Amino acid sequence: MSGVTNDYDRLAEAYPESNQDGIYNAYYERPAMLALAGDVTGRRVLDAGCGSGPLLAELRERGAEVSGFDLSPGMLDVARRRVPDADLRVADLAAPLPYADAEFDDVIISLVLHYLEDWAPPLAELRRILKPGGRLLVSVDHPFAVHMIHRAEGRRTNYFEAYNWTEEWDHGGEPVLMSFWNRPLHAMTGAFTAAGFAITEIAEPLPVPEAREKFPEDYRALTTSPSFLFFVLTA
Repeated sequence: MSGVTNDYDRLAEAYPESNQDGIYNAYYERPAMLALAGDVTGRRVLDAGCGSGPLLAELRERGAEVSGFDLSPGMLDVARRRVPDADLRVADLAAPLPYADAEFDDVIISLVLHYLEDWAPPLAELRRILKPGGRLLVSVDHPFAVHMIHRAEGRRTNYFEAYNWTEEWDHGGEPVLMSFWNRPLHAMTGAFTAAGFAITEIAEPLPVPEAREKFPEDYRALTTSPSFLFFVLTA
């Protein structure tokens, strides 16, 4: 296994295939994010950390003018095959972004911020590239769910403090060490407001009903305990 954490290039071919129809992405996170986005017809939408591009493809089908970036060139290669006419760039959310001020109506950042220790610079950049009144739609690992899983595993975690944790992912025989940061809800909301965003909505959606028959155990778990937390923010 590589010593590099979060090496999505090593997962670029196997990961999109394995999660395309999985409950957590196809029946839970992605439908919830699209529902929060609502009618995107004619809106300029940036998918920040777009990965292999499944959300980009859905947004384009719904009439959005889509752009996206990701740190992984390998994942972007897959995204370009899926959405060949989109403006897709290699960029680092922790660095200045290659977009003009007030360029987008909406920015969507799905399951990305929890990889970062410091949210202040990325949120400032996302605020900069949004039009006044534009929306930032965010999903992250649910902080209390992560905390309770770790407590059940015997880890001495403190919910009220941000802490780093790792786990090994294996998609298609490619084990990769993944590193995440868990932080309490009040730290998240404080970072959003400090960056100049108003919190419009905090959501804890359920998986779509179609998941009940395909994934009965996971469906039962997700309808009694959350896995992700969603925010709609206004610039």
